[in-house]
Amino acid sequence: MSHALFDLPVQRITANGITLAARIAGDGPPLLLLHGHPQTHVMWHRVWPELARRHTCVAVDLRGYGDSDKPPATPDHAHYAKRVMAQDMAALMQGLGHARFAVLAHDRGARVAHRLALDHAGQVTRLMLLDIAPTLDMYEGTTQAFARAYYHWFWLIQPAPLPETLIERDGGFYVRSIMGGRPGGLAHFSPEALAEYQRCAQLPGWATGVCEDYRASAFIDLDHDRAGRVAGERLTQPLRVLWGARGAVGANFDVLALWRAIADDVSGEALPAAHYLAEEVPDLVLAQARDFLG
Repeated sequence: MSHALFDLPVQRITANGITLAARIAGDGPPLLLLHGHPQTHVMWHRVWPELARRHTCVAVDLRGYGDSDKPPATPDHAHYAKRVMAQDMAALMQGLGHARFAVLAHDRGARVAHRLALDHAGQVTRLMLLDIAPTLDMYEGTTQAFARAYYHWFWLIQPAPLPETLIERDGGFYVRSIMGGRPGGLAHFSPEALAEYQRCAQLPGWATGVCEDYRASAFIDLDHDRAGRVAGERLTQPLRVLWGARGAVGANFDVLALWRAIADDVSGEALPAAHYLAEEVPDLVLAQARDFLG
């Protein structure tokens, strides 16, 4: 069977009361792959063939994104709390027969992975996160430079229906603008992947899902994170963090120091990229994955 991601059928799998879209292939220890905004699981297509030779890979669309279910908004944004999105993934992997698994995650998916490793520590064996610092530290450490670079963090959390209405006018334009606005522009992305991101951004409920994801991160998720810090919550799994040397995260935050403050076993470094590491520098991401995941 081909290990090319686009050659595989999309499976619809029920977990935690919703249906998630995923592609699954490979041999070896299980590895869960979680994407970022405004993307889908196909962001892993350049690293998938080698990963699938070493792991049983499960690449899934987060709730609200791609072809996964998009629950409605609620006043407290609880349907998109990272705690709930993490429950989706714990249930998905348990249902697939993977009691313990590693996680490789980017951007929004990495925030879900962080909560997954905290709330379901017995299931997550190790964690590789791409281009994030902890959400609480990023909000509390916001400067003018960070706010300019990550303006969408503050626009998408505005009350409905303002951002949703604007996104829904042209979801493809939104995707091209967000992804093309970083160093290197749209040249990093294969036409097939970019077409998939644009297709999904025009699906009913996508704009709501995206905005609720960000609203949850700015409100209910911070409540959970603050309570966890007070309780002494820490990541106990081995953690590898990678970020873009030309990106906003490393330019505005001491990534390793922030993770070491809340995790026991942290390694990582900057890669010569902006933000979309798995598509910009897939060979370097694979080298890190070979070293860290085995």
